[in-house]
Amino acid sequence: MSFWWFLALLLGSVAIYRAHECDVFTDLDLHHAIIGTSLYVKLLLYTRANLICGQELSHHNLSAQPLFNVTKPTTFVIHGYRPSGSPPNWLHDITQKLLARGDMNVLLVDWNRGAANVNYLKVVAYTRDTADNLTAFITNMQENGAFLSSIHMIGISLGAHISGFVGAKFKGKIGRITALDPAGPLFTGKPPEDRLDPTDAQFVDVVHTDIDALGFRKPLGHIDFYPNGGADQPGCPKTIFSGSGYFKCDHQRSVYLYLGSITQTCIISAFPCSSYTEFLDGHCMDCDQFKPAGCPVFGYDSIEWKDTLVPLKQTNAFFTTNKQTPFCRTNYRVDIVTWNHDTRWGYISIKLHNGSEVAEATINHKASKFEKYSETRLLAQFDKDIQKVHKISIKFSTGNALQFKHKLRVLRIRLVHLERKDRPLCRYDVILEENREVTFRPIPCEESNF
Repeated sequence: MSFWWFLALLLGSVAIYRAHECDVFTDLDLHHAIIGTSLYVKLLLYTRANLICGQELSHHNLSAQPLFNVTKPTTFVIHGYRPSGSPPNWLHDITQKLLARGDMNVLLVDWNRGAANVNYLKVVAYTRDTADNLTAFITNMQENGAFLSSIHMIGISLGAHISGFVGAKFKGKIGRITALDPAGPLFTGKPPEDRLDPTDAQFVDVVHTDIDALGFRKPLGHIDFYPNGGADQPGCPKTIFSGSGYFKCDHQRSVYLYLGSITQTCIISAFPCSSYTEFLDGHCMDCDQFKPAGCPVFGYDSIEWKDTLVPLKQTNAFFTTNKQTPFCRTNYRVDIVTWNHDTRWGYISIKLHNGSEVAEATINHKASKFEKYSETRLLAQFDKDIQKVHKISIKFSTGNALQFKHKLRVLRIRLVHLERKDRPLCRYDVILEENREVTFRPIPCEESNF
């Protein structure tokens, strides 16, 4: 949808906002969470006709709200645990970005009265009741002409398992469940009927960003994405002295990564692999099993790989991100052949230049081995995409400041862009003195070196 069309819809929604009273997400505070809240589920409808003015739906009389068209696709957005009682700060972003992508009903499932409770055990118990409430509502939708296959449930944390419970009630016939860092506490180790699992929808895609704390570690979907390995996310606080961000930043990163995928401003390719270590080692860069489509794209558009992923039963995919938006990075395969007499171990840093624009990648998760006349294959992940590379800078380091400075004698270095079909870039006969950056102009690789 064009920007101007969307702007016109937004201005029309503002007019509706002024003419009609809007229903809003329940806003509570820590006091409510301490004394505890009883469950109440409110459904707030957003459409292209009311982008910023939510309208509460009746659970029983769907015709009472003329903006709700059950024949259109419907996306449910289900939040998780709210110990502070406040509304999530991503609510308006996700509704507007979803509606910019498609003409649909977006239903915010507001179960803040229930989720706002310092007693996490009680909140977990409410997930079943919330699922029962949504199951009854979707059954009503069916009776009024809706198709289960046109329903997409996006569940955050506890909301992911609520989505799974609903999907199980409909025997996996719901079109899609997207789980954003599914909650781990009290769900880890549970059987499939007590948590989200791949049989809960026709397609289940999951992103894990906090597997070592609040999130669920093991795979739960047809495809499970593990950005940065699924644990510590770049840019998130590393110590408890950073305040509440230390506890929630990794967990919430799943939402912000997904928001970026909806707008398509930051397209992230994910690489199916057996482990994060194998991915970083550059052993999973070809995606041959997904030809001709290539590696799956993370996020909203991963549904395009459904027909390939579902028969595979379960796929784990990995990628790395920047510290902040835009999170997407650019991946190159780097092949290096050296002619040192002795084996060298070390780290490589690469910069790609186009005038004043520079992209950087540091391959330092472990020391790489460079043997005479043997090709060393590396995965370089740059912080941005340079459309046309004019110069390349490379630096070699052993990581040991106390030893004698070594040289890495490069017979050939080749860089291959993994997302685009660019001609590979090469350079021959380069001497890398340790900790000294060498800059050169690349040349197209010879045909025999592709």
